Amino acid sequence: MKPDQNRSSKSSASRPSVGIIGAGVSGLGIGWRLAAAGCKVDVYDRAEQPGRAASWAAAGMLAASAEAEPGEEMLLALDLASQAMWPGFAAELAAASGISVEYRDEGILIVALDRDDAEALRFNYDYQRGQGLNVEWLSGRDARKREPFLSPNVCAGVYSPGDHQVENRRLVDALVTAYRAAGGTLITGVEVAAVDIEAGRVRGLVLAGENAECRPYDVVVIAAGAWSRAIEGLPSELRPPVRPLKGQMLAVQMDPQDPLLRHVVWAPGVYLVPRNDGRLLIGATVEEKGFDATLTAGGMLDLLRDTWEALPGVTELPIVETWVGHRPSSRDDAPILGPTPVEGLVMATGHHRNGILLAPVTADAVSHHILTGEIVPAIAPFSIDRFARKANRPRPADTGAKLGAKLGIVS
Repeated sequence: MKPDQNRSSKSSASRPSVGIIGAGVSGLGIGWRLAAAGCKVDVYDRAEQPGRAASWAAAGMLAASAEAEPGEEMLLALDLASQAMWPGFAAELAAASGISVEYRDEGILIVALDRDDAEALRFNYDYQRGQGLNVEWLSGRDARKREPFLSPNVCAGVYSPGDHQVENRRLVDALVTAYRAAGGTLITGVEVAAVDIEAGRVRGLVLAGENAECRPYDVVVIAAGAWSRAIEGLPSELRPPVRPLKGQMLAVQMDPQDPLLRHVVWAPGVYLVPRNDGRLLIGATVEEKGFDATLTAGGMLDLLRDTWEALPGVTELPIVETWVGHRPSSRDDAPILGPTPVEGLVMATGHHRNGILLAPVTADAVSHHILTGEIVPAIAPFSIDRFARKANRPRPADTGAKLGAKLGIVS
């Protein structure tokens, strides 16, 4: 156990004590806001170093418009709300921590390499324009004017100027520093075994290990990412339906003074994210492999082949890092945020591929609820109750009859 004993001098007599499970960007962001408001806050992480799971493995894209898809309109509204908060959030975090998160606003370029790619890109573009998003259609020539080293096979593109990026690893470091400076305690290398619940309300957290103990808290926040479902003590209907979705990534080194790419570029099967230090992040595979952390030849081959088809010059660059992350993906790929029917139990998990993008709105909305009891309208559609509502939704009678007949069931 590695507790950080730094405590705020602010009075917390009127504030709830809060135990947060998970020191990724969600848990740390919520903890920072609560500690700054005078709460006694403890953030627990099972790893020795905080934020080394999905938050560390991510690419840091803030791509609300580029990732907008039909059927996800409520999620798009949440993504856009959080994206609008990012410039202020980054500035405030830099002031509190002394660490820049390297917020970059060149926009994102999405490219097509053949006719089929272009048709799919046009379909998404038309949908995004229909949602009022600021995206611009480009010819292949126009796309290559923005990024001259793209393949001559690039035949079309979409430019999304409002989609930006941050350096997510610096974001983790900045949140750790700001959280501690605000008076929060960070406890690493300790696994939380269970949430202690009695008579419909939270009592505290049960720690695992030889010296297992129950620590009392007024509020418990589940922010454990892909591990959230494994926490014991929760009623079955409140066990968050979050699974790990494996992603393999690598980074190559460009010349920082003359980089091969200056924009984030999405090409078929791959995304490319340039960093200030010259690294070019290449990601990411999507694999239903549980918590498997194996780097595979096939995964690296797919990423490098897809990159080479869009950016041929990548073959000359040295590989400087490879890694695996596990996206915390909920049943509907949307986050699980806010209070639950158990008094004092709050969710902040299941962010799928949008954990970095949603960091500001998660931190502000969840902490606001804990401090005031109010639910910010933007997160209201994302409570864990939605899964119970879907499960209990009555089926049309004819559908049930047809299914029963197909299975040989006679009512």
